[in-house]
Amino acid sequence: MFPFWFNPCLSSDTNQFKTHQERKLKFLKMMRDGLEARLAALNAAIETIERQMRQEDTV
Repeated sequence: MFPFWFNPCLSSDTNQFKTHQERKLKFLKMMRDGLEARLAALNAAIETIERQMRQEDTV
């Protein structure tokens, strides 16, 4: 799943290390963005169900 994290071809060269870190950071940010979108969808679904339940109680 994270093939670039354990890349044995990376040497101690500073430029390669920096490139590796940038790729890892970009990947993690993409994961975070996807999780934030999923969390927002879950929160919206929960809010909708709670609102429907409150409306049923008042009817």
